[in-house]
Amino acid sequence: MSQAKILLIEDEKKITGFLKLELEYEGYEVYSVEDGAIGLERFLQEEWDLVLLDVMIPKLNGMEVLRRIRASGSITPVILVTARDSLPDKVSGLDLGANDYITKPFAIEELLARIRACMRMANVLKKEEENGRFTIADLCVDEKQRIVTRGENQVELTPREFDLLIYMVKNANQVLNREQILTKVWGYDYHGDTNIVDVYIRYLRKKLDTSPHAPLIHTVRGIGYTIKG
Repeated sequence: MSQAKILLIEDEKKITGFLKLELEYEGYEVYSVEDGAIGLERFLQEEWDLVLLDVMIPKLNGMEVLRRIRASGSITPVILVTARDSLPDKVSGLDLGANDYITKPFAIEELLARIRACMRMANVLKKEEENGRFTIADLCVDEKQRIVTRGENQVELTPREFDLLIYMVKNANQVLNREQILTKVWGYDYHGDTNIVDVYIRYLRKKLDTSPHAPLIHTVRGIGYTIKG
């Protein structure tokens, strides 16, 4: 079994040295870079199992690196590592698509546990994609048969509604902006009104987010939409 590859983007050399030592001892293959621009470039060049990303790094800050990682379509788990522990910072990071958030100083045991949890979830999502079946809360989407159920009820969707839903489900818990959605669901050559995304989001909500079910589709003001249980 091959080692899991972790990309560590951190500019504090003492922390980098400590984390590399501990993670390699745990059996991970670790590559480290010291600024956001190089980190993003390295990320896009290779396949990674997880990214440890400091927020306060030079060239590109961690939030911008995270935004560009998600804009690339990647669902690789990302854990933000930072000394900034205010609630707005945490919310911003999670809304941009971080899988987890840990604040300095932290115990290495806690970080290792969070890494294991993120990788387990990533493996579940990978298996779901291979099987063509995705589950979020009580929503089940069968990509191969194009069947959608919420609870015990089957939901009838138009082809475009289904394409939008499967794209969001495959990127669950990530905030997707209108441009991303248009490109992936309507295609690169679409030149119509971007409000079409809002229209189809409303269609999905009417069919999926009905009482007594808890809402799955959420608006992130100023950014876009996400689906999460």
